[in-house]
Amino acid sequence: MGCFGDSDDDLLWEELISSTRREVESHHHHILHEKCPEIQPDQCDQVLNKDLWRSILERLSAAELGRAACVCRTWNSIASETEVQINAFKAPWKLKEIVGRPSSTSFFHATTLSRFAISHKLKRSDTIPGLAIKYQVHVTDIRRLNNMMSDHGIYSRERLLIPVSKPDILMGGRCYIERDIYARREVAVLYLDGAPDGKASYIANTSPEKSNRRLLDSIRRSLQTDDGTAEYYLSISNGNLRTAFAQFSQDLSWEQGHGI
Repeated sequence: MGCFGDSDDDLLWEELISSTRREVESHHHHILHEKCPEIQPDQCDQVLNKDLWRSILERLSAAELGRAACVCRTWNSIASETEVQINAFKAPWKLKEIVGRPSSTSFFHATTLSRFAISHKLKRSDTIPGLAIKYQVHVTDIRRLNNMMSDHGIYSRERLLIPVSKPDILMGGRCYIERDIYARREVAVLYLDGAPDGKASYIANTSPEKSNRRLLDSIRRSLQTDDGTAEYYLSISNGNLRTAFAQFSQDLSWEQGHGI
């Protein structure tokens, strides 16, 4: 079972494991002996096993990490860790930092620039065509990202989100996870002239409770089940709708196969 089944993928994993194993084992045996003398020798392999897999999985892209989460419980546990997902999300663009957390960790599964935007504070003289030329993007992409039917919408806003067209602009940058009330979407926003204004009216302040309720409702509808069951699969999937559905389907198949 798993997503890595062809010969090229098998070779990739063999190379990853062989290139990582000695380094991880040597380092962690030293740390375990120095910091955790209470750990017995027969327990070292159990500790090292997960650390070894973490070191391997941390080298995967966001898309590969998502597929690895389907292979087994150990990989799912590691791949579902928020920090592992954030690092995989940052790596292709060489981002320095991600500030804030999205309503769902599935946000970090994106492998394109579509999750990113530049924050542009509007001036009276700004126009959509002018901004498109300045940032070297298409007018239609600016409209689509900001949920605008026409250019007249620019006069009622304090800022516009500009699509990121060149990944180089993200290198070493700091992005802020925001839900823009006009764009009606969550994006990783890059501020070229500083940091966000905490009192800005265009940033939605959604409480974690409301976000979790929406996510719970989404999982309940997808699984066509009750709140209690949906909440259980939400907790074991770390808020990942795809993982929750996969685990639910696996458990349902097992029950049906055993006549339960």
